[in-house]
Amino acid sequence: MDEQDEKQGMRIDVDLVRQLAAVLDETRLTEIEVEDGERRVRVAREVTIAPQMMQAAPAMMAPALAHAATPAPQEAAAAPAAADNANAVRSPMVGTAYLSAEPGARPFVAAGQQVAAGDTLLIVEAMKVMNPILAPSAGTVRAVLVDNGQPVEFDQPLVVVE
Repeated sequence: MDEQDEKQGMRIDVDLVRQLAAVLDETRLTEIEVEDGERRVRVAREVTIAPQMMQAAPAMMAPALAHAATPAPQEAAAAPAAADNANAVRSPMVGTAYLSAEPGARPFVAAGQQVAAGDTLLIVEAMKVMNPILAPSAGTVRAVLVDNGQPVEFDQPLVVVE
C-alpha cells in the first residue's frame, strides 16, 4: 500500500461488493464474508418484519411449533442419518454444488464408488470460480448429500466417504 492509500483507508471494490450481493440474492443468505490477504469484505442484509406481521407471527408460528414437537416417523428416521454424516466432506465455502464437470457429463462420483485421496468429488462454484472438492482420503462414497446445482452453505456436508 502506498502513502496515499494509507491516508484514504481501504479502497472499496464496488464490483466485488455487487458480486457478493448477487450471491446473497441467489442463495437467500443474509450475510457473506470474504477475505483476501489482509483485506476482509462483509456484505449483510437486515431482515425486517412488518409491524402487522409481528402481531400475526406468534399465532402463525404456534401450530408449526406444536407440530414440530412431535416429529413424524420419517423425521425420526432422519436423525440417525445425521450421525452418518460425521465422516462427510464439508463445503469450505458458500456457493453452488455441481456434481459433474459440465452439464450432461457423467458425475464425478456416485454412491458405492471407490475413490483415491485427491480425487475430485464435486465442484463448488463461488463468485464464478470453480473450486474442486477433493477426497481427503481413499475410501468408498457412501452418499452424495447434495443435488446438482444446489446452493450450499459453509461447512454443509456434501459427500460421505468412508
